[in-house]
Amino acid sequence: MELAAALMVAVLAVLAYNGVKIMPLLLALTLAYILLKRFEILDKLGSFGPVPGGKTHISEICFDCIGGQAEAKQELMEALDLLQKSHANSLGVRALGGIMLQGPPGTGKTLMARAAANYTDSVFVSAAGSEFIEMYAGVGAKRVRELFAKARRLARRQKKASAVIFIDELDVVGAKRGKVESHMEYDQTLNQLLVELDGIEDQQDVSLFVLGATNRIDLLDEALLRPGRFDRIVEMNLPDYEGRLEILKIHAADKPLAPDVDLGEIAQQTFGFSGAHLANLVNEAAIQAMRRDDDCLRQRDFLDSIDKVQLGTAREGLLSSEEKYRVAVHECGHALISETYFPGSVSTVTVVPRSKTLGFIRQKETSSPVLQTESYLHKQLGVLLAGGTAEQLILGERSTGAANDYQRAVELSELIISHGLSRLGIVNIRNLDKDVLTKVTGEIISERGKEVEQILEQQRSALLAGADVLMRQERISGEEFRKLMCN
Repeated sequence: MELAAALMVAVLAVLAYNGVKIMPLLLALTLAYILLKRFEILDKLGSFGPVPGGKTHISEICFDCIGGQAEAKQELMEALDLLQKSHANSLGVRALGGIMLQGPPGTGKTLMARAAANYTDSVFVSAAGSEFIEMYAGVGAKRVRELFAKARRLARRQKKASAVIFIDELDVVGAKRGKVESHMEYDQTLNQLLVELDGIEDQQDVSLFVLGATNRIDLLDEALLRPGRFDRIVEMNLPDYEGRLEILKIHAADKPLAPDVDLGEIAQQTFGFSGAHLANLVNEAAIQAMRRDDDCLRQRDFLDSIDKVQLGTAREGLLSSEEKYRVAVHECGHALISETYFPGSVSTVTVVPRSKTLGFIRQKETSSPVLQTESYLHKQLGVLLAGGTAEQLILGERSTGAANDYQRAVELSELIISHGLSRLGIVNIRNLDKDVLTKVTGEIISERGKEVEQILEQQRSALLAGADVLMRQERISGEEFRKLMCN
């Protein structure tokens, strides 16, 4: 259309140059444009400007391709079924207006939307929140109207009874009003979105279902989340052990696996991984096998890839032998106290320096209590203090390597105080004098540090043996470390 417009201008210029009166022609063209725009013919051709929701392709991703989100899938599939069967519902259950998918990055929110497109016999239109925001006032509101109008128009054209609209990163357009004082475009865009959501039930010939996704639901305006607009908020959390195992099986299904590959063990060692992390893990393992010119993926490929995905690429030659031994002592201290307080919790201990750390222990997934007791918090605090305490005990002084541990220990001590689990009793930590807070925090850390030092002194031989093994092998498994403790 841009080429046609340019050609039309050129023709008019030539006619004017040759003395032809072009005013009647301009009036006719203007009238034709108004009529075409009025009946949305130009929009149907997709001719003027970027229209949100231009992506209407139905992907091949289905709900069976998504693992670790059984509850979220059930919620969404139920809403989609209501969308198509609401007219035949004997209980009078109304179709839901929308569902908000909320969760950390990489948990599969966009995949859920693609699966919804494949699952339902509805028109599917997707857009990103950033597509609505422009520097010019009124543009965002216009694009919101166009998005909903396009969904209805496509449904009528394809003779569908329903349409699904997916808006990704909804916090961009749905943030709380009044936050951007110098620019009312954000508020106008959100107001228009609220109006469109309220008008969903007015269009009886086409049923609309809106699917939103965000990482920060706390930023969204309250009016957007009320029932009738987004009727359900579906949490998409990080997968548990069963979920991780299911995701690993999905991504490894088309890969040649060696007999020694144990996906259950890998799932156990990937506590805290999202679905995106696990997909990347399987791909990194395949790359490791390709580098060796191997014909299958082996267990060591997965174990090496876990460290790479979580902590970055290994940095060879970064540490001197003295620094490496200090790191080995530090990590063995963490591992020993972790095994003392939480038997069987250590999965791996390594001193291979990577982009984000010089060494680390990986703990297996445990049944972390929802309600954490005072004793549990003190044990967690002891694990944090163990690295620096081991350095002090074996090498005579601490190092800057424990800085992050101590920062987390201070935060955990303040958590203990804020929950009324310290000698201060129940207090409002925000109103607590800073000197008092610092003093009590120091007391908690000091008391726990003394206990950790006693345990390490009693297990000194295991601590030294573990450090020596790490110096030679750079990595030991949790089973190997537990054997060292028993000797």
